[in-house]
Amino acid sequence: MKTPMQRVVPRPDHVRRVPDGFGWIDHRLRRDGFLAELTLEDLALYVFLVLAAGPDGVSWYRKETISADLGLSWEQFERARERLLERELIAFLPFRPDDPNGYYQVLPLPERSHA
Repeated sequence: MKTPMQRVVPRPDHVRRVPDGFGWIDHRLRRDGFLAELTLEDLALYVFLVLAAGPDGVSWYRKETISADLGLSWEQFERARERLLERELIAFLPFRPDDPNGYYQVLPLPERSHA
């Protein structure tokens, strides 16, 4: 009689725990196909905003800070932000009209059919 393969943790003394805080990433990002649609720049910006967001999903980091931290040019940043906005993964509200800075909100992932 076969027994199921026992799962072995390579480093049981270093098991990851979800920390107290606000940063978390919904597993549906992979399961529902969002990862396949995003570039590395999109993912970097998304992860940054997830980590920087408060409990309501809002972050106030400036474009200059985000771009510098991620090593993105302003053009790369703008394209990544636009792709995340188009996919309704984030929302953005500028401080003033024509201001590149404002509030970012990480949104719940849109529902997708698994068909």
